[in-house]
Amino acid sequence: MKKNIGQETGLSDWFEITQERVDAFAEAIEDRQWIHCDVEKAKAGPFGGTIVHGPLLISLLGHLGGGVDSIPKGIKFFMHYGFDKVRFINPVPVGARIRNRSVLLDFIDKGQGRYLLKVQNTIEVEDFDKPACVTESLALIVT
Repeated sequence: MKKNIGQETGLSDWFEITQERVDAFAEAIEDRQWIHCDVEKAKAGPFGGTIVHGPLLISLLGHLGGGVDSIPKGIKFFMHYGFDKVRFINPVPVGARIRNRSVLLDFIDKGQGRYLLKVQNTIEVEDFDKPACVTESLALIVT
């Protein structure tokens, strides 16, 4: 794993975020702000339409890879351990397609068969110059 530090370890397929998904997420987290859910009102808003909740982007990292490609085979289990950094750089319009690009940042031996994996995830938006979100996520691996 150490030899892969600094290397790209995953690139997901493109994934479209629909208004139905945004609305379901809004219901789940009780955040129905008009900028996310009111299609008509959002047309006159600052982005010309509804935008995706930032936490929804992070929640999709599990589906988009989130560095899972970096985890070695033959382990007992791994689990999400948290984030060192989360930055929302660019709003994502509903209907856009996103993908995740993962880079291994560190692999730390914590002893007793436990390792901490640190991965940079860059959520890109199709046809946008800037990414939507950049995170440094952590996973605990037990061998």
